[in-house]
Amino acid sequence: MEPTNDETGPALPPVVAAAWGLRERAPKGPRPGLALPAIVAAAVALADAEGLAAVSMSRVAKELGAATMALYRYVSAKDELLTLMVDAAYGEPPAPGGTGPDWRTGLARWAAAERAALQRHPWVVRVPISGPPLAPGQLSWLENGLRCLAGTGLGESEKMSVMLLLTGYVRNDALLTAQLREASAASGRRIDEIMPEYGQLIARLADPARFPALHAVISAGVLDQDDGPDDEFVFGLDRLLDGVETLIRARNA
Repeated sequence: MEPTNDETGPALPPVVAAAWGLRERAPKGPRPGLALPAIVAAAVALADAEGLAAVSMSRVAKELGAATMALYRYVSAKDELLTLMVDAAYGEPPAPGGTGPDWRTGLARWAAAERAALQRHPWVVRVPISGPPLAPGQLSWLENGLRCLAGTGLGESEKMSVMLLLTGYVRNDALLTAQLREASAASGRRIDEIMPEYGQLIARLADPARFPALHAVISAGVLDQDDGPDDEFVFGLDRLLDGVETLIRARNA
């Protein structure tokens, strides 16, 4: 069933109405030469190429060869445009699967797909979160993630909490990766050089008597080479899913 702009419930924020195609048509006048998907696509391409700071209503209009005021027929403000950009950047969610006993495979695939989307568009994690997801694309991601937990025995509230925990982990990983890449570009050092240099600095600055645990890590050679970001992501994801598995077993005991 298609969504409706039901006036009996909470008022739809303008950006939500735009995302779902529920915004009232513009008054009669000259036929518009733009379309909302084209505006959003141009803004996403601009953010991908030059970063989020490059995105403005005037710059997007320039990319489209249109007047800035023409964009306001479709998007009321930059904040609205950013919300629509985030929804578009996520793209299609992975097909739901891995339900029941195989829920873990489904959620691992879901998390990897979200991480891949954020790596394709690292600016997404820089857009402030103004509330729970309401755009159609993001709701599709949430729906497919929740379906993975069908048949696990978890309560509906617990399923939502699992999804919040999982997407928070993925977003934090994506933000950390983006920041490390920015720091690497600014310093001229490769990312895999950062941890070995960090270990050397700790050895020079930290007194072993005061920081024995850190020196144990250094002595074990943990910081001699940088683990790949994929390795760290998989390790953390496995530990998170271990916790969810423990909860599922408790609920089914």
